[in-house]
Amino acid sequence: MKTKYVKTATGMYINYFLLGMVNIILASNMSSLTKQWNTDPTGISYVIAAIGFGKLLTYGISGVLSDKVGRKPLIVASAGMMAVFLVGIPLSPSYELAFVFALLAGVANSAMDAGTYPALTELFPTAPSSANVLVKAFMSLGAALLPLLITVLADHSLFYGFAFYLPAAVYALNILYLSAVSLPKKQKQPISSGQQGSPAFLSEPDMKKEGAALIIIGFTSTALFTVSQIWLPSYAQKAAGLAESASVQLLSYYSIGSLVSVLLLALLLNRWVKPVMITLLYPVITLCTLAVMLTVHEPVVLDITAFFLGFSTAGVFQITVTLMTELFWKRKGTVTGIVATASSLASILLPIATGLIAKAGGIAHIFMFDFGIAVIGTASAAFLYYRYNKLTAGSKRS
Repeated sequence: MKTKYVKTATGMYINYFLLGMVNIILASNMSSLTKQWNTDPTGISYVIAAIGFGKLLTYGISGVLSDKVGRKPLIVASAGMMAVFLVGIPLSPSYELAFVFALLAGVANSAMDAGTYPALTELFPTAPSSANVLVKAFMSLGAALLPLLITVLADHSLFYGFAFYLPAAVYALNILYLSAVSLPKKQKQPISSGQQGSPAFLSEPDMKKEGAALIIIGFTSTALFTVSQIWLPSYAQKAAGLAESASVQLLSYYSIGSLVSVLLLALLLNRWVKPVMITLLYPVITLCTLAVMLTVHEPVVLDITAFFLGFSTAGVFQITVTLMTELFWKRKGTVTGIVATASSLASILLPIATGLIAKAGGIAHIFMFDFGIAVIGTASAAFLYYRYNKLTAGSKRS
């Protein structure tokens, strides 16, 4: 990936390194936040759902703005809004105000995605899948480090809010950095072809077929890691009797699995493995992992399954976005917004649905529900794999 835009990509990856922390920061500080806002874990899951709601409300417009206004304004603005969210949550005296800040984080996330994913495909036109998967690598790294930061703060009896303020400060510095770098012009033709109409495909991709499959995968891929990030510690406490500190460490194993996965993907994609194959293989691994986790409750086994859950849910959304922009390359920002809207629906519905399941049937039922989602994702991926190979005649093209 030798390119004059590597500095630009670095700033984008820093945004996502911090977003990895943001994605688990509310769940990881659940005890402190429930006391601060006088609520319960289900209430915190609703605040997390508000982030998804903010994304849902704005992904459509963010995608259009990305195509019309450009990638950079959205990327820079998203960093600013994330910084406000991180400062605002520890200072929120009420549950209602925290909900507003969570909505803002969702708006920031939609702007970040709509600007960054198309920009990376244009920065690295010969390796778009690897470039986008590295987004997940940086997110996983951030998510792996946050529990360690929280542990250090707790061990020294420091205010939990410092875990929010530190990434907020880095976001603020990154705004200055991103403002000084340049982005390429929007791509005017498909990556692998210089002819109008994308003759790299044997027939025109169909939004109602492979497009619909990718949208479903965008939903299920987000749903699978959302459930794990919110409920994995609680499941470990209930099923295996782990202490709270030990159960939170499962999120680190989960994030390490994610990091290992995406680093492998960055090396293998477009060289030895087709991206579409990963969209099928990874949900199958998730199915097997969930089956083990639901039947064996030993702490060591939970550590291992946490790792493989992280491994098998990592990078699927990013690959989905890459395939969507490859198939429907004329409207990269718009189709990114469509897939991301499906993702944001999962971000909203899964915390709410699992919160209700937790109240009605217990934590174990949440992961049974998660297993069903994995089945749907696997079926959609199998259909996509068939359609994609039909469009490309099974070629090695990525």
